[in-house]
Amino acid sequence: SMIQKRQTIIEANVDVKTSDGYIVRMFCIAFTKKDKDQIKETCYAKSAQARGIRVKMVEYMSELGNKGDLKTLVHTLVTADCGKDIEKVANPIFPIKDCYIRKVKVLKKPKFDVTALMEWHNEDGATADTGKKVAPEDTGAVASAGGRY
Repeated sequence: SMIQKRQTIIEANVDVKTSDGYIVRMFCIAFTKKDKDQIKETCYAKSAQARGIRVKMVEYMSELGNKGDLKTLVHTLVTADCGKDIEKVANPIFPIKDCYIRKVKVLKKPKFDVTALMEWHNEDGATADTGKKVAPEDTGAVASAGGRY
């Protein structure tokens, strides 16, 4: 488990509108980190430091969400190291570890657009790896008899 004693959990969330009209709520979580040569057992952040890190999280997530449409947002969340970027930005305030965008909720969808839907499926269908057909295996046993025939 990532949650431990003697550290501070810092959470932030923000509502973002993508360029294609979706409104999503993004949630971020991070934990304070001890220095490598620290003797003190605890690594609590002060409330002002936690607030500052929260502001950095919200800025990063807002920038990420406003950058493009929902498809590019999902692609960057899956492929990019968003947590590492937030850790780098927040490090001068207080060192943090295990920073992740843990959840993204779709709050509002745009009005239904058939052409956009077809565009999503046509792009994915052309590049998706569908695999190869598997030949059915014939064991010779009766399926419903449970192996007894």
